[in-house]
Amino acid sequence: MNTNTWHGRGKSPMYPLVRKLLFGLNAETAHELTLNALRRMPGAARLLSGPPHPPVNLRQTVCGRTFVHPIGLAAGLDKNAIALPAWFAVGFAFAEVGTVTPLAQPGNPRPRLFRLRDDEALINRMGFNNEGAAAMRRQLESWQRRRHAGVVGVNLGKNKATPNDEAVSDYLKLTEELGHFADYLVVNVSSPNTPGLRDLQTENSLVPLVRAVLTARDKLQNHPPVFVKLAPDLADDALTELAQQLADVGVDGLIGTNTTIRRDSLTSMHSDETGGLSGRPLEQRSTTVIKLLYQATDGKLPIIGSGGVFSAADAYRKIRAGATLVQVYTGFIYKGPAIVREIVEGLPSLLERDGFSHVSEAVGVDA
Repeated sequence: MNTNTWHGRGKSPMYPLVRKLLFGLNAETAHELTLNALRRMPGAARLLSGPPHPPVNLRQTVCGRTFVHPIGLAAGLDKNAIALPAWFAVGFAFAEVGTVTPLAQPGNPRPRLFRLRDDEALINRMGFNNEGAAAMRRQLESWQRRRHAGVVGVNLGKNKATPNDEAVSDYLKLTEELGHFADYLVVNVSSPNTPGLRDLQTENSLVPLVRAVLTARDKLQNHPPVFVKLAPDLADDALTELAQQLADVGVDGLIGTNTTIRRDSLTSMHSDETGGLSGRPLEQRSTTVIKLLYQATDGKLPIIGSGGVFSAADAYRKIRAGATLVQVYTGFIYKGPAIVREIVEGLPSLLERDGFSHVSEAVGVDA
């Protein structure tokens, strides 16, 4: 099959049909079927898109890890790390798995995942459903034994049954059990779907928690960088203060942002469902948050931008706002695997248009 069919278009001749079939199913059923298919046949994703051919001016070294281009998969799509070969087969430079908790848990009752088609958005209230740390460790060990190129991040959360005043113990257990197999770790206290979790984003709770995780990380031989994922719903001054405090305590990077509980100007069915909203409606706010985080840390911390990325232009706005790397989730659901190629092969022309010879030169220019 001639992969040049997809060059620069971000479309596959097959994906519209695949999407029509999947969108005819319940959203979570479609998600599970897709993951299981990719787990069994990781190369099948190549039928929907040829992988990109990133030029050298997109390659970066971030926290000692090499990224062949800035585009990765956000956490939440592959909670148990069962489809890692597939994510790199379609061309992602990195994939973030999880959120994982120490013990397996079923998450919230179904239905808990909803498509907002007119808004190109999703609402989820999954509740950190996952098979637990031991199961993820087996997957990561298997991946490490046969791994090829690609950076793997592990997103860490607490069990629903763990009270907030004991949450640090969950994050420490995960760091100790999974940190050996991660290229980077993410402290996730910003999901809206675990009761009380976002209360840990206060300075008095988050800074000691992150300090403890960093201490545990320092005992690991591979010394994985630690990022903190923040919510878009925090006030601007709270985001600025948190970013400064996290930088002072020695965190390696930040992720902006998680999903939002806001419901501004939505037109689709299911827009009144509770849970975290992702996709196009989040694009502007997440980009604003990236800029705030970049300014608060004087551009000294790498930021992974996430929220509403559907095109090279969307990714580029986040880079100009201060993101060193950019993640995709909802855009992947709506546009399919070819979105990776579209973004990666669209960025160089945007850099050239603005007079940049390397992607790093564009980071934060709008901040």
